[in-house]
Amino acid sequence: MVDVGKWPIFTLLSPQEIASIRKACVFGTSGNEALYVTDNDEVFVFGMNYSNCLGTGDNQSTLVPKKLEALCGKKIKSLSYGSAPHVLLSTEGPSVVSLVRTVSSDGVVYAWGHNGYSQLGNGTTNQGIAPIQVCTNLLIKQVVEVACGSHHSMALAADGEVFAWGYNNCGQVGSGSTANQPTPRKVTNCLHIKKVVGIACGQTSSMAVLDNGEVYGWGYNGNGQLGLGNNGNQLTPVRVAALHSVCVNQIVCGYAHTLALTDEGLLYAWGANTYGQLGTGNKNNLLSPTHIMVEKERVVEIAACHSAHISAAKTQGGNVYMWGQCRGQSVTLPHLTRFSCTDDVFACFATPPVTWRLLSVEHEDFLTVAESLKQEFDSPETADLKFRIDGKYIHVHKAVLKIRCEHFRSMFHSYWNEDSEEVIEIDQFSYPVYRAFLQYLYTDAVDLPPEDAIGLLDLATSYCENRLKKLCQHIIKRGITVENAFSLFSAAVRYDAEDLEEFCFKFCVNHLTEVTQTAAFWQMDGPLLKEFIAKASKCGAFKN
Repeated sequence: MVDVGKWPIFTLLSPQEIASIRKACVFGTSGNEALYVTDNDEVFVFGMNYSNCLGTGDNQSTLVPKKLEALCGKKIKSLSYGSAPHVLLSTEGPSVVSLVRTVSSDGVVYAWGHNGYSQLGNGTTNQGIAPIQVCTNLLIKQVVEVACGSHHSMALAADGEVFAWGYNNCGQVGSGSTANQPTPRKVTNCLHIKKVVGIACGQTSSMAVLDNGEVYGWGYNGNGQLGLGNNGNQLTPVRVAALHSVCVNQIVCGYAHTLALTDEGLLYAWGANTYGQLGTGNKNNLLSPTHIMVEKERVVEIAACHSAHISAAKTQGGNVYMWGQCRGQSVTLPHLTRFSCTDDVFACFATPPVTWRLLSVEHEDFLTVAESLKQEFDSPETADLKFRIDGKYIHVHKAVLKIRCEHFRSMFHSYWNEDSEEVIEIDQFSYPVYRAFLQYLYTDAVDLPPEDAIGLLDLATSYCENRLKKLCQHIIKRGITVENAFSLFSAAVRYDAEDLEEFCFKFCVNHLTEVTQTAAFWQMDGPLLKEFIAKASKCGAFKN
């Protein structure tokens, strides 16, 4: 969650307009255009309006926000922009009933702006002066993500299919030729029957991540941005072979460089490096992925956009690093900032000051009920009950616990002894785990390392807190390593967390050699070990 006021263009808005913003995007060749969504799902744009990229139906610039009626009331899921500029977004909403059939508008794609190379996907090269739905080949598809290069576009469907269209001088559409593509075309070849889960565009290149962690690239490769070990352009998707030993779960593209993040929190970079945007300590281009930030803690998020030559990363401890072209200076090694999110890097140091993704905004000008509850957790001044665990006290409020948790609602009845006590002893859970649980009841959030999250998963299972179980599983997934993978897999089986069990199993299979050499693997009980080996064998893990 970020403050949009850090982007210069938003200083044009009044405090009331700023307060209404829920989502926002800043784009354009100079960061001079912006789109935002209000609390009641109204969509506004303002700025210079180069190439009709505001979608207002005319070519006039405006300092006063104008409403895009065609998009109001729809929930914007994904938004991207090209540098020409053109804008692409997908929405979600109710079904639209026609005389022919019912078409779900969940995942509908709209496009407008520059269209000299048919990057709007409507079959023409006419400027898009207002948002128009992209229909060809996408009408019955549920699009979950969109991405724009300078003059080409991509869309990812929920079923894992990828569509591309627009400028194709370097093969960035992936059609096997260099002919421009006027309407969305399914990207096949190596991606046929494979499931893509993430897409990204450089200026004239395209990248995709599969559900099994494989990475594919196509298009312009003059700076090595496809990571193939050479600088030859590719007209169809080619697997990045150098990443075969890792499992990638996020990929982002700068103008001509690429960053990839693995499921172990390892960061790889390749491509153009004129401004140090690869973070290697020099300005030499790299044709193949290279592991960077080796000595830093686990990376959980990476950021880049093709409008700038800057990179950013956030670590598990909340530290944000930036490198590349930072306000005209070349920063060749990841530099620790005082920011709390990667978005701030692009607001304060990118040239132009654009956003690298659709922002979600949270306002802190008053305390909501939820924020007030957060402040009162473990407050001796207002609490009417204490828990004692391992000799330490946690101060809470009976009413809050009864409202938030069925376990405590049952406990604080007259027929339970605890109802009349001022101090309740807890001995079946550790202090960090129980404190995290009580804090979750006040905040809806959990802040624990993966190993402690296992204990919290046990508690959540005992207390029938299903949402908390999901949060614990999310923490465990983000914190899984070769060393703890099999222990986490065992815990997932023990607590009947099927989704987590499958995730841990896939991780173990993807890193089978390393996992089988850990103490946790050989200390596991016999039946579970046999079950794992049998399941891994069925999916071909032991084949040469």
